Amino acid sequence: MTPALAALLALVAYFLAYRFYGGFLARKVFRLDPDAVTPAHALRDGIDYVPSRPQVLFGHHFASITGLAPMLGPAIAVIWGWVPSLLWVVVGACFVGCVHDFSALVLSARSRGQSIGQVAEGLLGSRGRTLFHVIIFFGVSLAMGVFVLVIAGLFSIELAPGIAGYPQAVLPSGLLMVVAMVAGYLLYRRDFPLTPVILVGFAIELFSIWLGLQWPTLGLRESSWPSADGWKIILLLYAFAASVLPVWALLQSRDFLNSLLLYLGLGLAYVGFFVLQPEFSAPALVVHPEGAPPLLPFVFITIACGAVSGFHGLVSSGTTAKQLDKETHARPIGYGGMIGESLLALLATLACTAGFASTDLWHDHYGSWKLAEGLPKKIDAFIDGTTSFVTTLGLSETLASAMIAMVVVSFALTTLDSATRLLRFNVEEIAVSFRIPGLSNRYVATALACGSIALFSFYKVDGNPAGLALWGLFGTTNQLLAGLTLTVVTLYLKNKGRPSWPAAIPAVFMMGSTLTAMWVNLRTFAPGGARQDRLLLTVGGVLFALGLWLLIESILALRPSRSPEAKS
Repeated sequence: MTPALAALLALVAYFLAYRFYGGFLARKVFRLDPDAVTPAHALRDGIDYVPSRPQVLFGHHFASITGLAPMLGPAIAVIWGWVPSLLWVVVGACFVGCVHDFSALVLSARSRGQSIGQVAEGLLGSRGRTLFHVIIFFGVSLAMGVFVLVIAGLFSIELAPGIAGYPQAVLPSGLLMVVAMVAGYLLYRRDFPLTPVILVGFAIELFSIWLGLQWPTLGLRESSWPSADGWKIILLLYAFAASVLPVWALLQSRDFLNSLLLYLGLGLAYVGFFVLQPEFSAPALVVHPEGAPPLLPFVFITIACGAVSGFHGLVSSGTTAKQLDKETHARPIGYGGMIGESLLALLATLACTAGFASTDLWHDHYGSWKLAEGLPKKIDAFIDGTTSFVTTLGLSETLASAMIAMVVVSFALTTLDSATRLLRFNVEEIAVSFRIPGLSNRYVATALACGSIALFSFYKVDGNPAGLALWGLFGTTNQLLAGLTLTVVTLYLKNKGRPSWPAAIPAVFMMGSTLTAMWVNLRTFAPGGARQDRLLLTVGGVLFALGLWLLIESILALRPSRSPEAKS
């Protein structure tokens, strides 16, 4: 099969899934009501609860869930060949990820915009809520620790020894923040019409990419440019500031502008791909790559986003549900947004398997698991492969590379600040649950969130950044959270007398594959294992125990005598 034919079949599958399966979920399973009063109206406060235009909210949601993960996961997972990665990205998204995101958004919108952890309390009790909160805390901290690590590498002069970084992305990234804050002020405080504000903002965003090429280090000498650790500190300070600002002041407009950039980047990449008609440089299947963990279940874990992601449920029930204008918008935003992210993961799979000039070059990147250690190098493989598609349309390699790098960086930053806000919500909910008044302050909660992210972003194993180890630990935690969220949805549907199989089947699959992978990881981190490390063993062990405990609580809750009345 050629890459073009594989991509075409995937696009058809996305369309059919949204049209028929998404419609079935909206009409028959969740019975969306266009007249229902959403939390954005019932609890409107101008900070977190803000009714939003569906196209703006889609942009925010899409940009928030579409960070590094849908590019980074497939860029690692293609070590097993292009077939496993492509199948999981497409089939997993249509029948697992889209159901997960859509249902988490609906449940939160029907529960006053509460996070999925709070929603779980109505179905599993206070103990289940607390278990969810702990898993969420570690999962988001791990993921954002990896994001900070990779973004800091991209912003540096060198990604890795001998491999140039992308400091030219710093200027457009910073300028976009300013443009977004101005746009937010004009839209929400001056009631300017959306179209001219966004068009001007997007034009400035595109112009800033060219500016970044002209002044890649802002006029500073390379010796004065911040190191990777310096960028980590700057990124954490930015995440703190963005987390405490009202959503209209930065997140909504910046995410919408970012989404336009991603639409443009995706569009150009796919058109260029079909024009170029490349061949696969990677084999279809590699069952036992040197030093790699087993293909099954680790392909489902390594691709932690793009197919299904527990983090998406946090976005759906954390920020998106608080801005949902109408309940019927949940289908295009929740189900449709996940398809959008899967399109990016599909592009990453194609770029890292058909974007190499030769099979030998592919093997230089993917000959063994050890070669996958450098996560920034894997993002570089995505950028290089996608650039090769875009240049077929006449863009210079320099400009195309800068644009793709800006897409990568801007979406990583978007997810970083959205996730920090979600982590802040999680800490505040823990504070309320355990009656810790000082911790419910949004500045204190955000400081704790940034501190936990910093721990993992600076953490090293044997003197080296713990990138791949953290990614594996994040992947299992993320997919565990996805399985648990689908379990909560199953309980909700069962209590409502609705068909529960659309959530129950993927919940069983995700819990089984994830707990198996978590156990294998624990053996790896244990004394005598390939990556023995006390902190990772402790965190992984706690998460494995919590996941089992919460699974048992869910099974017990399925019994009629234990099932509380679900929220409407």
